[in-house]
Amino acid sequence: MKAERALIILVRNPELGKVKTRLAQTLGDQRALDIYLALLQHTRQIAEHTAASRLLFYSHFIDHDDNWPSESFDKFLQEQGDLGAKITAGFQKAFEHHNQVLIIGSDCASLTAAIIEEGFEALKTHDFVLGPALDGGYYLLGMNKFTPSLFEDIPWSTDQVATLSLDKMKAIGGSYHLLPTLSDIDYAEDWEKYGWEI
Repeated sequence: MKAERALIILVRNPELGKVKTRLAQTLGDQRALDIYLALLQHTRQIAEHTAASRLLFYSHFIDHDDNWPSESFDKFLQEQGDLGAKITAGFQKAFEHHNQVLIIGSDCASLTAAIIEEGFEALKTHDFVLGPALDGGYYLLGMNKFTPSLFEDIPWSTDQVATLSLDKMKAIGGSYHLLPTLSDIDYAEDWEKYGWEI
C-alpha cells in the first residue's frame, strides 16, 4: 500500500564557488556560500515540520554526514541532465511509494511549512499545485499522478517557466491550485529583504 505524501527537496552540495553564482558576482564566493548554507538550514527546518516522507536529492554527491539527518531524509543523487530531467526523476522515484508528491528547491527564504501543507491539502481536490516565483519560475510544484510531460520543452531559468507549466496543466485538462507568489534568492537585493544575521 502506498503512503500518502512525499516531499522532494532538490539541493546543491554547498561547495565554495559552486553555489549561488549570481550572488557571488556581487558579494563574493564566501558570502554566497554562507547565504546558501542559511537557505539550506531554513529549508531543512520547514521540511522537518512537514508531515510527509522526505526525499532529498543532492546535485553532485550524497552526503551522509551533513546536517540533514538520515533518519528524517531519504538521500539520493540527482539525475544527470537539465532541471527538467532532475525533477522528472525525482517525481518518478517518489511516485513508486506515494500518492501525493510536492517538490521544492532550497532558494526560497519565505517558504513556510504552512505553505507546503496548503499544497498537500490542495492535492486532495486538485490534480496539480504550483507556487510561482517572482522571477517567473516556481518554488513548488505538486501533483497526484506522475505527469512527466509537464517538464518537457520548458526553457528553464527563464521568466516563462511558471506560465508554460500552467499552460501544460490546462492542456492536460487538470485542475490546479495556485499558492502565494514568493521570491527566490538569486541576487543581493533579494537577500537583503530578509535581513537574516549569518
